Amino acid sequence: MIKALVAIFLASILTENYILNKFLGICPFLGVSKKLNTAAGMSLAVTFVMVLSTAVTWPIYTYILVPNNMVFLQTLVFILIIATLVQFIEIILRKYIPSLYKSLGIYLPLITTNCAVLGVTILVIEKGAADPSFGYIHSLVNAFGAGAGFMVAMIIFSGVRQRLESSDIPDFFKGLPITLIAASIVAVSFLGFQGVVDGLLNQ
Repeated sequence: MIKALVAIFLASILTENYILNKFLGICPFLGVSKKLNTAAGMSLAVTFVMVLSTAVTWPIYTYILVPNNMVFLQTLVFILIIATLVQFIEIILRKYIPSLYKSLGIYLPLITTNCAVLGVTILVIEKGAADPSFGYIHSLVNAFGAGAGFMVAMIIFSGVRQRLESSDIPDFFKGLPITLIAASIVAVSFLGFQGVVDGLLNQ
């Protein structure tokens, strides 16, 4: 049980990273990764929403939508729950951490439409359907790992972008082109972790 949870957690960070592997949540990844503090703040907010939304949507789907044949409402219900949680975070940050609230700007309410958050809630349901042993605890660990992977990707890329700002880059590569090239290199580098997770699962 513990080994399976550790494998799920590591896979969510390294080999199934929602930004670098599944390419979900690219908007904040490119928009808020210029500074380390905003990247970390956004990552914490996204992680909180991922875990809490999974904690709420999983039982609602399992015990309300499925028994009442209302699975077709899944996406709508999940988005409403995520939007409510984001509003909750926005109120707290505005009151207690106004500097972070201002630095995140428009990207904070955009967590509502962040496909990485919605992707986590939907994919854990799909994993549970494919593997009956993948239950509620596994889903929460997966969501937390996805949030941690989001933070790892954001912080690493924040460091890369800060280095790029002080580098001598050809004019035709400046701006978005070099940003996308750097992001692709970071994504490729994570492929090297595949053997680590596979080895843990096969032990």
